[in-house]
Amino acid sequence: MEWTLSTDVVVIGAGAAGLAAAVSARDHGAEVILVEENFDIGGHAMLSGGRVQLGGGNALQAKFNIEDSPDRIFSDWTDHRRGDARYNDRDLVRAFADECVPTFQFLLDNGVTFIEKPIVTPDASTVPRVFVTHEWHVPGEVIAPRRNRNGSGLVRRLVESARKKGVQVLLNHEMTQIVRDGSKGGRVRGIVAEASDRDIAIEARKGIVIATGGHTGNVNFRRMFDPRLTEEYQQAGLPYSFQGADGELAAMDIGASLWATGAQTSEVGPAITKTRHVGCRWGYLSLYFETDSPVFHLCKATGLTVTDWQEAILVDQTGRRFWNEIDASYDFINAAMGNRGDTTKLNGGGPIWAIFDADAVARQNWKPEPPHVDPDGYFASADTIFELAGRIRNPYQKQPIAGSVLQETVNRYNSFVTSGVDSDFNKPVPLHPIAKPPFHAAWSTPILHDSLTGLRTDTHAQVIDIRGEVIPGLYCAGESQGGFAQHGLGRCLVFGRIAGRHAAQRNS
Repeated sequence: MEWTLSTDVVVIGAGAAGLAAAVSARDHGAEVILVEENFDIGGHAMLSGGRVQLGGGNALQAKFNIEDSPDRIFSDWTDHRRGDARYNDRDLVRAFADECVPTFQFLLDNGVTFIEKPIVTPDASTVPRVFVTHEWHVPGEVIAPRRNRNGSGLVRRLVESARKKGVQVLLNHEMTQIVRDGSKGGRVRGIVAEASDRDIAIEARKGIVIATGGHTGNVNFRRMFDPRLTEEYQQAGLPYSFQGADGELAAMDIGASLWATGAQTSEVGPAITKTRHVGCRWGYLSLYFETDSPVFHLCKATGLTVTDWQEAILVDQTGRRFWNEIDASYDFINAAMGNRGDTTKLNGGGPIWAIFDADAVARQNWKPEPPHVDPDGYFASADTIFELAGRIRNPYQKQPIAGSVLQETVNRYNSFVTSGVDSDFNKPVPLHPIAKPPFHAAWSTPILHDSLTGLRTDTHAQVIDIRGEVIPGLYCAGESQGGFAQHGLGRCLVFGRIAGRHAAQRNS
């Protein structure tokens, strides 16, 4: 291999895990090149709420007299009674617990600032461990401005520190291959990346850190864990941050193993969620792209934010209701993914549509027109329910909805409003009939978020192969790493920092 560039450590992906790895490796004396396929840094963390779960008795916990310890973190995140802790690798949880306080200090040392108010979260925490970073101060660099995208302050501060310390950041560079010695037990030597339609080979004298963000956007890959997750289920974070399993696949090509795959299908947490913003393609519950977002031309619509599911019914690809619309539990998701009426596509439930009328629009103060909705396949309107059915067209809607079926569904629901009892799905006291034109249909298909499984690593974040052996020089952190099913930024930052440190300390 003829190398275009050479360095000590190559980090693939400039999200929370990759930035932590790059800064950590540089702090330990390594030369670092950070490659990112996007036009800007941040990944999913850029679009996050900035909630950083790092307890153990960190500086802000101490300020608020919150008693915590690494042992308490370990106990919480290995509690077999909790679904979000049940399948975790105990060795990884122990490493996480022990590194929380140093990682919090690492963030402070690299300029990250926090809102000094502890947050109580519903995950495996018996004491408050979450503090929120300040949002980045330049709105045009937030990607989803004015919607509390506080994670922007985390990643912007980390990349600012990385560049000051000498990390070389290469944007618009897509990793396509990890190069490994052909001999048994051979170490990784570098990567190949594509940039401006040409290949660039980058040597990594000490190691490579995979921090590519997970797999939820790769239909073939995610269906290994749940065959029902076919192409209609979109990925939160798009159109800014894509999770295409690039790191996992490149590592598996050279023998890497997956780990703790049960966590991806544990039926708890935000791996797959109900939408909140309907009528747009990407309606993840806490992510909202306003019209001045630098990627809005790709989003096409903000979506209509649903604050009360009494305002609509949800129908499947056949035009029939399938569950109580108010429910947001996994029971709703399971029902939405059920096969109904399409003999050509037995896996995946197909599109889900919110059906509502002009009165709902008025009560919710919606504006059912661009740029609030995307009429190019994700929103339709008509003066009659029958006509509305014929206007529902979408690439994932494999067969048209029959007008007679949708009309029957609406008539039956309206009878439940009259009687006050939902005889089909027990929606609590149906309140509003769907009766006043114009009528609307808005894309409301469940959306994927967390990658909760990925590559197997040891406690130093070294990738393990299918025979249980370390692949020398290869590391993984963030959502591409398996074994610890924690939602959010904490695990990404901890194992990114561990990976960068260990890689820098390797012999060339």
